[in-house]
Amino acid sequence: MEKYTAPLSSKLNDLLEKINDGEKGFKKAADHTDHVFLKKYFERKSKERYDFANELNIEFSMFGLHDDTSGGSIAGAVHRTWMDIKALFSVDNEQSMLEEAITGEKAALEDYNEILTQSSLPLRTRALLLKQKEAIENDLRIITKIEDLK
Repeated sequence: MEKYTAPLSSKLNDLLEKINDGEKGFKKAADHTDHVFLKKYFERKSKERYDFANELNIEFSMFGLHDDTSGGSIAGAVHRTWMDIKALFSVDNEQSMLEEAITGEKAALEDYNEILTQSSLPLRTRALLLKQKEAIENDLRIITKIEDLK
């Protein structure tokens, strides 16, 4: 059975942890807005990240890597707490949440790009990561245009 290299396994686990953080972060953003479009957007993005994690877990199990990150990271928990505080004191809560989402999506793209440079990445895993990255890029273009209209 083919396995990921140790450095690649570590990077993939980090990515999975950030995807789990993203799921929770988008859920938190949805909970903090009454704006119908943004609520639906954040809920959809939370579900998307949930699906991304499941797809990756299936892929990883084929290569002997198992998810031990379902709780998310400490940094992610701190970020979600910051979102709570910001929502409490922000005059324009929707704009604030939108900016956080854009920042998070840009960071996610950096994570994907970094892993996609790994030469030891199996083609099957690369194809899955490219598909997920493309979905993030497409949504980022849309949500950035929406922010520009505000």
